[in-house]
Amino acid sequence: METDVNKLLEKAKRPSEEAPGLHKKYRGKVEVLPRCRIKDMSDFNIWYTPGVSAPCRLIQDDPELAYEYTCKWNTVAVVSDGTRVLGLGDIGPLAALPVMEGKALIFKYLGGVDAFPVCLDTKDPDRFIETVKILQPSFGGINLEDIAQPKCFEILERLRKECEIPVWHDDQQGTAAVTLAGLINALKVVDKRMDEARIVFLGAGAANIRIADVVFKAGADPKKCLMVDSRGILHEEREDIQGDPEKKEKWHICRTTNGGHEKGDAPRALEGADVLIALSKPGPGTVKPEWIRRMAVKPVVFACANPIPEIWPWEAKEAGAAVVATGRGDFPNQVNNSLGFPGIFRGTLDVRAKTITDEMCIEAAKELAKTAEDRGLSEDYIVPTMDEWEVFPREAAAVGSKAVAQGIATKAMSKEDIFRGAEDIIREAREKSRLLIERLSG
Repeated sequence: METDVNKLLEKAKRPSEEAPGLHKKYRGKVEVLPRCRIKDMSDFNIWYTPGVSAPCRLIQDDPELAYEYTCKWNTVAVVSDGTRVLGLGDIGPLAALPVMEGKALIFKYLGGVDAFPVCLDTKDPDRFIETVKILQPSFGGINLEDIAQPKCFEILERLRKECEIPVWHDDQQGTAAVTLAGLINALKVVDKRMDEARIVFLGAGAANIRIADVVFKAGADPKKCLMVDSRGILHEEREDIQGDPEKKEKWHICRTTNGGHEKGDAPRALEGADVLIALSKPGPGTVKPEWIRRMAVKPVVFACANPIPEIWPWEAKEAGAAVVATGRGDFPNQVNNSLGFPGIFRGTLDVRAKTITDEMCIEAAKELAKTAEDRGLSEDYIVPTMDEWEVFPREAAAVGSKAVAQGIATKAMSKEDIFRGAEDIIREAREKSRLLIERLSG
């Protein structure tokens, strides 16, 4: 058994060991390539001066034509200030650039979306918001990333209200959608109902607060659920939270959850719990095996801290967990934003939606869950993997059709048309990437 654990640990360390050398070799993960024909130099008379002045004048007369004549229709900015980078904390905008590049790479390969990393050298939320608003003409959508709380809540709320293009925070909405998908299927595997499940959310950061909100909207009973921060269970007598304007989201959780008025620490919260959704301090050892043993029969454990889960999956299984998920791709059941944002933005851009609502995220989660269910659920398979590329056009169709139904789409399209269009765009992106990979490997 000790040999098996050592092999798993060695496997878990491998990505971080290999990453520096490969990043240096390729000197970045994304680049700009032509989309139009260039048969000879005379084509630049069309793509640049003098020909380009004609579409410029048309767009000046009708700004909506920018979506027809430029790359705006398919372009997203991945914007961060580097104040809360996955598992690394406040490392600054320059050090955050590799993460935003990786996000852009996934956008293109899995969703056919042209995304660009935009790291801002400011920690001031007002300057951040103003900068994003100024950037709007160049992009069809904004993906906020790795921003510390509580300002991430204000930034998202204000930009959604003040921008003309869809804005979302992937660490909030994206994480929530994919986690909900995993939860839907994990509960099916252990034969438990969402509205009866006792769920403990370990960690009270932006991601888990948003996950809880979406899970409750999807049918879980907040009064049966608990959230735990570094000081213990959230409840209405938490004077360190009540009245603090920077903790209003936490105070909302205090008032809406914990119907039994329970107090205490994480081990106390987990006694008899059906589900643990942990997005807290990276492990291992943040969650103890003995805590899992105190949970209900056939417990579900989501240990999703990055880069190391709160508890290693094999430790959770040995302690009695029936289903274990992490945020990593080198273990089964990867509950990771990468399953959400490429398809969600694909559908949003294709119908030119004005925003991305919670209902659109829930539809994405349901389609993710259904895609996995169609293949056959098991303890080690509750969500699709990223190489099952058909999930992304299915997700896009679910999201886009929901936007149409909610009346926030500029383009009215059927679900079938959205699916076919997304499938074509994603297939083309993957084929282009394959050709480039072959050239780089040759």
